Amino acid sequence: MNKNSDLSGSLNFLNLGELLNLLGTNGSSGVLRINGSDATQPGLVYLDKGNPINATNGSLSGLDAVFALFGWTQGEFEFTEEDVTCEKTITKSRMEIILDGLRLLDEGKIEKLGQATAPKNQPESPVISGKFPLIKGPLVDYSYIVDEEGFYDGDEIVQEGNHGDWIWVILEGTAEIVKQASNGPLKLLRIGDGAFLGSVGSLLSGGKVRSATVKSVGNVQLGMLDSQLLANELANVSADFKNMIISIDYRLRQIIDMAVKVNEQDKDLNGFVEGKKQLIKQGQNEERLFTIKEGEAFIARNTENGYVPLAHLKKGDFFGRIPFIDMGHEPYSASVFSSDDLKLTAVNAEKLQSEHEGLSSTLKNIIEHLATCISVTTLVTCEYQKKHV
Repeated sequence: MNKNSDLSGSLNFLNLGELLNLLGTNGSSGVLRINGSDATQPGLVYLDKGNPINATNGSLSGLDAVFALFGWTQGEFEFTEEDVTCEKTITKSRMEIILDGLRLLDEGKIEKLGQATAPKNQPESPVISGKFPLIKGPLVDYSYIVDEEGFYDGDEIVQEGNHGDWIWVILEGTAEIVKQASNGPLKLLRIGDGAFLGSVGSLLSGGKVRSATVKSVGNVQLGMLDSQLLANELANVSADFKNMIISIDYRLRQIIDMAVKVNEQDKDLNGFVEGKKQLIKQGQNEERLFTIKEGEAFIARNTENGYVPLAHLKKGDFFGRIPFIDMGHEPYSASVFSSDDLKLTAVNAEKLQSEHEGLSSTLKNIIEHLATCISVTTLVTCEYQKKHV
């Protein structure tokens, strides 16, 4: 191992998915070096602010190289913090990379190196065979916690339809996000240590109606955050920044509702993008950010099973590229369609980024968690559509 590395260890202790999640939630920039026990040369993953932007693995590069590294079940890793200047070739969100990598590994589409002596507890893919993604967060800043509360297995922590303006962070344990559907409860995802419960939008616009039920899986210990402290911090940001947070919060509610409708094959989704003008094509190098002044926008992901509807945006909502978060939507992972009467205003994304950099780590983590939930729920929604094809 390199004595100058900032983090090192065994792949038996932390697999690649866990490493990417750890480095991502801490916003780390640098080079992750993977030394597989059966590999002739190391694999390298380049991260910028926690997100993989490029990788090399033998003759492979980019996303193909990252996915192949999920099959390295034995060996060592080391991460060195440094400025990364390589070309960005990976546009998929970090959480999608993790989930897709685990799924491909589980399906046998990634070659496993070191399998003969690998431990039995290999990482399993979520979003398959009844398993659901587990989202975790970074280390908790206890200076923001004003109270703690415990829940037992099966307890309802939050009930869909109730009002509330408080935000919790999971100190220990796992909770399950469930949305009520016409045929009963629909499980969406799971959240674990360091993840947040509650709506950041409620800090800006009062108590929100809870969009889903949250149940404890085993015993769960929660920390209640100081909402007044967070609200005071948000009071100092611009109107554009506040409106952006409200819009992202609304988009999560949209994608949760879409997941239910796609799973139920709701006829209201027929023709979701049909006949509409395409403003941003999925994968397009579009750096701008917009807010809707009039009309509507429709977000959909193009898959091998057709377009998957994700969000229906209206006046005041934002779409485009937000430089400091990745929702797994436009421009790289979803397209934007519009109504005929759509009118837009360009937003200064650099100014928003500057404001974001001035926030506390806790508020940054809440916003990042919101984006991660959108990304993962999008994957679940796509899986539901695939199920009906």
